[in-house]
Parts: sequence; structure tokens; C-alpha cells
Amino acid sequence: MVAATDHRHSGISGRRTWFVLLGLIVAVTLLGASISLHRPPVAVRTGTIQHQTITAGISTNGKIEPVDNFEAHAPAATIVKKIFVQQGDWVKPGQMLLELDDADARAHAARAEAQLRGAEADITAVSSGGTQEEVLETRNALVKAQADRDAAQRNLQALQRLVQTGAASQSEVNAAANQLRVAESNVQTLEQKLNGRYSPQDVGHVEARAAEARASLAAARDLLKNSNIIAPRAGMVYSLPVRQGNFVNAGDLLVQVADLHKVRVRTFVDEPEIGKLQKGQTVEVTWDAFPGRVWRGTIESLPTTVVQHGTRMVGEITCVLENPDLKLLPNTNLNVTVITARHENAITVPREALHQDATGQFVFQVVDGNLKRRNVKTGVSDLTRVEVTSGLPDNAVLALGAINMQSLRDGMAVKTVN
Repeated sequence: MVAATDHRHSGISGRRTWFVLLGLIVAVTLLGASISLHRPPVAVRTGTIQHQTITAGISTNGKIEPVDNFEAHAPAATIVKKIFVQQGDWVKPGQMLLELDDADARAHAARAEAQLRGAEADITAVSSGGTQEEVLETRNALVKAQADRDAAQRNLQALQRLVQTGAASQSEVNAAANQLRVAESNVQTLEQKLNGRYSPQDVGHVEARAAEARASLAAARDLLKNSNIIAPRAGMVYSLPVRQGNFVNAGDLLVQVADLHKVRVRTFVDEPEIGKLQKGQTVEVTWDAFPGRVWRGTIESLPTTVVQHGTRMVGEITCVLENPDLKLLPNTNLNVTVITARHENAITVPREALHQDATGQFVFQVVDGNLKRRNVKTGVSDLTRVEVTSGLPDNAVLALGAINMQSLRDGMAVKTVN
């Protein structure tokens, strides 16, 4: 009986425990619901939809250079004898810019001309078999040898007729024949001397020296010509790094001239962006020296290779800009933006309003004090705003973020604070 009574008391105690636990759970749930119902709305910053032109581009930097540049370099080590212009002057085609000391150039030209005359005289001598005196002596000797040969031939013929009548012996005929052979040999030797005194190798050597002399003279005359620096076309003297009396080495820059009413921008685009480039795309250029001013041109050349530029792998592009007031100066470093897309009257939202998860992109619209998720599709974007092509009404107010950095979620009660 005692055991049965204890068993009943134990069962009643267990059920009471479960009832107590269930009551606690219900109480906690009701308390949580009550707190949730009375939780204050989260303060959020908001943004609105705007209709505007939005542009996507590739930002980089570039450098100004003349479109059609003329630059002169010192042809040899010399002295700047005279300067006829100043930096910033506009010059005409054919106008003298600088004069270099040409004394050495003139001496070099004179030596080269003398060498050429000597070489040409050698060619004449080789071609005609020797000098004029040698040729005359050889020709005189040849005439005498030919006369001796003719006389020996007549003597032989006479003896051959006499030997038939017994008036001459055979030994006299043989002696006359030997004399004729010697005379003919002398004639042949002198003819060869007159017509073929020099071998083809000798002729080739003399001709090579003549060609070398001609090249030396041409170089000397070119050096002399380049001692006077003349403007080949109209333009502005935008660089004049020398002064009258300066000593310059061969290759030193003397002057640069160009018409700067049109200039070229040379810029580099990072390798991942090259695929977005096309000829004719608009290029916008700004310079920190003129805040707010924009120069515009179009791409004229696309990258043909990728090279390392500092720590970047880049492709090179160029574009031409109108520069009517000559504000853009050669070698200026500029900010360059290549416009890859531009949409007029686009619906845009702040970048901060856009979110993305596994299902896609979305925003939180503030509707009657609560957040409502809106799935959207986007288009062009710039640094601050994104084009939305579908998914939003025109008058939507969007949550950007909570003041207390709390994560936003669908259905959250909010109040706007701007």
C-alpha cells in the first residue's frame, strides 16, 4: 500500500512539472510578442529614384603630345652659333630657327670632295688602262711594234719568193719567220697592256673607294645642311632647351615646333578593360589646372599589344582633341575617361540602396513605415548611382541603411531620417 501511494504521488509531481514548464514557455512567448509589438521602428537613411543621364566609363590617365611634331637634334658635337626665335613664337614654313657652327662640317665636306675627285680619277685611269701619260706611251709603242710586224711580214714574203728561184736560202726564210713571230708577240703584249692592264679585282677595289667617297661627301653635305635649322611647317616653338653659345653633343634636342590647335592624348587602359574599347567612343579629358573644364574627343587607335607599364599590364589608345585656346600643353598629365555607355533619362538609384543575394539584385522600398523587398534589374552604373531597368515605381523611397548599422530585412518597421 505504501509503494502504490508513493507511485501516485510521483506521477502527480511529474505532471505538475510539465505544466509549469509549458506555462513558462507560453509566458516567454507572449512576453517576446509583446516586446516585438512595442519595439520602436529602426531609423534608416533613404534615397529616391532620379531620372537622369547616367554614364559608364573607364577611368585612367594620359599625356598630351602634338599631332604633327617637328623636332631638331644636333647632327654633331658643335656650338649653337645663333638663335632666331624665342619659346612661344609662331613661325612660318622655311623660317630660320637656329644656326650651328659649321666650320667642322665645311672642312669635312671639303675633305670628302677631294677624296671623291681622287677616286673618280682612279676609275678613269683603270678604265682606260692607266694614266694619260702611260696610255700615250703605250699607244706610241704599239704603233712602232705594229710597223715592225708589218715590215717583218713583208720581208718574209719576199724571201719565200726568192727561195723558189734559188736566190735565197731556207735558213734566211726561217730567220725571217722568227723575226715576224717576235714582232707579233710585241704587238699582242702592248695591246693587252693598253686594253686589259688592270684585273677585275683592281677595278672593283677602285670603284668601291669611289662609292665610299661619294657616301662620305653626301654625309658631309647633309651635316652642313643640318647646321641651319629651318621650320618645315607653320607652328609654335613650344620647346627651346638651348641658348646661344651652348655646346651641344650629337643627338641633343635643339627645338620643337608644332601647331597645338589640335593635340593628341596618349593613354593606357588596364588589360581587363580592353575588351570594352571601340573606335569612335567618346573620350572625356580633364586637367587639375582647370577644374570643371572638360575636353572631348574620340578614340582614333586601339591597343595592338599589351605591355607592362609600371606595375600594370596595359594597352595603349590615342585620341585627338581640339585645343582652340592652346590651354592643353605638351607633356601635360591628364585625367581621362573613356565613355563605354551613356543612357539618357534613365531611372537611377543610389548604389547604397542596391543589395544582392543568391536570387538576384533587390532594394528595400519604404511602404507605410515598413520595408518591402523589390527585386530589380539593373543596367549602366557609375561611381554613385545604378540604372534600374525594371522592378520599381517612379515615386519609390528606398532604404539606404540603418542608423545603428542594423541589417535590413523585409517587413521591418522603420522611420526615415535624412
